[in-house]
Amino acid sequence: MSKADTLFVNMCQDILDHGFSTEGQKVRPHWPDGTPAYTIKKFGVVNRYDLSEEFPAITLRRTAIKSSVEEMLWIWQKKSNNVHDLKTRIWDSWADENGSIGKAYGYQLGIKYKFKQGEMDQVDNFIWNLKNEPYSRRIMTNIYNFQDLSEMGLEPCAYSMTFNVTGNRLNAILNQRSQDILAANNWNVVQYAVLVMMLAQVTGLVPGELVHVIADAHIYDRHVGIIRELIQREQHPAPKVHLNPDVTNFYDFTPDDVIVEDYVTGQQVKNIPVAV
Repeated sequence: MSKADTLFVNMCQDILDHGFSTEGQKVRPHWPDGTPAYTIKKFGVVNRYDLSEEFPAITLRRTAIKSSVEEMLWIWQKKSNNVHDLKTRIWDSWADENGSIGKAYGYQLGIKYKFKQGEMDQVDNFIWNLKNEPYSRRIMTNIYNFQDLSEMGLEPCAYSMTFNVTGNRLNAILNQRSQDILAANNWNVVQYAVLVMMLAQVTGLVPGELVHVIADAHIYDRHVGIIRELIQREQHPAPKVHLNPDVTNFYDFTPDDVIVEDYVTGQQVKNIPVAV
């Protein structure tokens, strides 16, 4: 069975059994009808996925792997902050009339800085380091730019990546300040697993561990029943996911270069209410 399923089920059960309820507290998110969106939350959840063992897509329900990859490439490859560059409509609630989410996500990754090897953005810098100084302990990104927070449609949830090479294995830590477990957990895990796979391929490394650190891991009140049903479902073996081996430049990858095989899942969960 999928190890990602086991991690997901254990995490959800722990939040439900031992989490803190924000009901009655002063909370920012609301449901579309204006009702406060309360959560059951756990602080400091850490999940580890060994990408050499399996691809970490849950099978309890289907994660739209290629759509999640498209969003990841929108941020990390296109360095875009405009929803018109994205096929999915996930970000529309945070965009202005022109489709911009402001100085958020991809915008931050596209800012150029002066590094010792020259002027480049964060993505080009860490790719350069992985190729030229792979054992550096300073290979990281951060898009939580306090100077620009007031001009962001949404402050970054997944805000920092730290890369570390051990032998020929590329490992990474994804830091996330907040996560809606039902709507976003495996979506984020899948897209950052693919990011590590892509970076490993173009830098002559092999995928290692993805460590996912979530400061505030929460289940919304209107998601509790869905989660309880979901974690009781039958589990299946993890899918096989490969990349097109002909791609050697990160900027040449497309979602179609991600090949998904044998992905057997439970029924999709539709019309998940989203708090804003």
